[in-house]
Order: sequence, then C-alpha cells, then structure tokens
Amino acid sequence: MKKKVFNLKKFLLFIIVLIIIVAGCMVGAYFYLIGAPSSKSESVNINVSEGSTYSSIGGMLKDNNLIRSELAYKIYIKLNPPKDLEFGDYILKTNYDLEELITTLEKGSVSLAATKRVTFTEGKNMRYVIKTITDNFEISEEEILKKLSNEKYLDELISEYWFLTDEIKNKNIYYSLEGYLFPDTYEFYESADIDDIFRTMLNNMEKKLEKYKSEIEKSKYSIHEMMTLASIIELEAGKADDRKGVAGVFYNRLNKGWSLGSDVTTYYAEKIDNWTRDLKTSELNSCNAYNTRSSCMAGKLPVSPICNPSVGSIEAAIEPTSHKYYYFVADKNGKTYFTKSDSEHTSKVRELKRNGLWIEYQS
Repeated sequence: MKKKVFNLKKFLLFIIVLIIIVAGCMVGAYFYLIGAPSSKSESVNINVSEGSTYSSIGGMLKDNNLIRSELAYKIYIKLNPPKDLEFGDYILKTNYDLEELITTLEKGSVSLAATKRVTFTEGKNMRYVIKTITDNFEISEEEILKKLSNEKYLDELISEYWFLTDEIKNKNIYYSLEGYLFPDTYEFYESADIDDIFRTMLNNMEKKLEKYKSEIEKSKYSIHEMMTLASIIELEAGKADDRKGVAGVFYNRLNKGWSLGSDVTTYYAEKIDNWTRDLKTSELNSCNAYNTRSSCMAGKLPVSPICNPSVGSIEAAIEPTSHKYYYFVADKNGKTYFTKSDSEHTSKVRELKRNGLWIEYQS
C-alpha cells in the first residue's frame, strides 16, 4: 500500500484561499454592520448629556435602532476619529449609515423646540398639498415637483412601503403620490425637507392601511385601484354614512363595464379646483386618463387617485355595501339618493330641482 505524500504546496494554497475567504467574510460583515440599520427614514430624537463621548453613547444609539452593532460602531470611530461631541439634543434617522450618523453628530445639537404644526385637510389634492408645504417651509414648488417625478426616489419608496406599486409611475399621472399622503395634523421640525414630510405622511398612511391589508390582498382590485376609488368616494359622497353605498354604485358600474360617470374626475382632469361652475360639454367628453364622464373610460378607473382620502372613504372602497343601485345623486344639503335605472335617476333629479334642493352652479 502506497503512503500518501504530504503536498506542502497544496496545503499552503488551501491556507491562502481559506484566509482570503475568511478575510472577505470579515470585510463584508464589517461593511454590513456599519450600514444603515433600516431602509425606512424615521426620525429619532436623542439627548447627549454633558460629559458623554462618542464611545459612551454607543448603547443608546443601539437601543434606538440607529446602529446595527455597538462594537462595529466603536471600531469605526477608532478608525475614523470624529470631532468633539457636543451635549444637547439631536435628530437622527434610522436609514443613516455610520458615516452619515457621525457627520450629523459632528454638526452639533439642534433645537427641538423649533417645530410647527401643519394640517393637511381630507379630500384635497396634491396642488393643495404643495401649496401647504410651500406656505410653511422654505421649500419651493419646483423642488416638490422634481421630487415627485424622480423615478429613483419613487423606486425607493415603492421598495419601502407595501401599498405603493409601480402604478404610481404611470406617465399619465399628474402627481405620483396623489392619494397616498394621509391627511392629518402633523408636527414637523422647521428644518424638515420634502423627504421628511412625505415619509411622515406615508408612515401615517401605512398605519391606517395596516388593518385592511389582508382584505386588500384578497381583492381582485389592486391597492392603487382601491385608493383611486376611495378618493372619488371622498369627493362624491354627500355624508360619511353614504360612502359605502356610493362605493357599491361604482363597483356595480365597473362590473357592468360602464363609465363611473363621476363629475369630480372631470374637474380633476381639467385641473379645476374651484367647483363654482358647471362643466362644459367639451370637458365632459374629453378623452383623458382621469375623466370618467368620457365614453373612452367605460369600465375603467382613473389612472390615479384624485385627492387624499379619509379613512372612512378608504374603508368604503375596501368594504362597499352590496346592493343593486347604479346611480346616485346628492342634494344641496348633502343627502344622497340611490336609484336603479337612468329613468329613476332622471326623475329624482327633476324632483330635487322642483323642490329647490338642486345644487346650482354659475353658467
């Protein structure tokens, strides 16, 4: 039986390859550990007490999900000694990697008192949202529109928020995030940028939608389609109690392949925010990706939401009332009347006009 000869060259080659693999894994692990702990940009307020050092605040940073590893953080600051640390309050974000985190700490503390409350009203569209932002922050309309059309930015949001899909990138959409910025009263730092504002509102929308996630996933309609319908319901329903009934009418019409026949979609298509006049025949017939009064939109929903809807309208779109009505009309007091046929609908409109309950616009 032949004796196996020890091959020194092969052994050394094996050791070298092993060292390279281990070193590669260690380098990879290091860069992973100094990366951002979260893909979501959530603001975290921390207070650095007097006498604290970069090393001593490592535990606090880890507890607040601002770093992945306290050890990697301490190695990083040893290899990249930062400027002296000031005591005071800091606003840090969970999607900062260690370089961004240290850079923010080096800039010094901020005044957390410099905040402002801003209210975004239900049922208002993106033009109103943009004006509200520009009225309250040092942010221009041009900056906001540029952000809304930035495909890379939209891809980031789509990857982070389950309710945002590629449908928001349709080239026919006026404003990509229309309908997804939840209307509410917020408290922002005066230094907030567009991304801070958008993500705060998107985070709120995520919280509101979470309870309906299972129902949405089981529906034959996409989340984008349901949010679009919710925005129409928000503007069409005379009273909150009528929303689910209005939703039922719209679903019945869609199932029949009919046009939704919604005037509010035509106003949006024409970018008319002040509903003080009747729509022109040319506007009603215009073939536009939003205008559901046009025959070219039969059986279709608009290409995107037309306003930021309330929870009530979102719920109505997800849980509509099942009935056999195909028409509805609201009187000037907000009362909604449901009818099954065109003749019944026409008769109801005549009755409202006869009784002085019809909404009159300027000609």
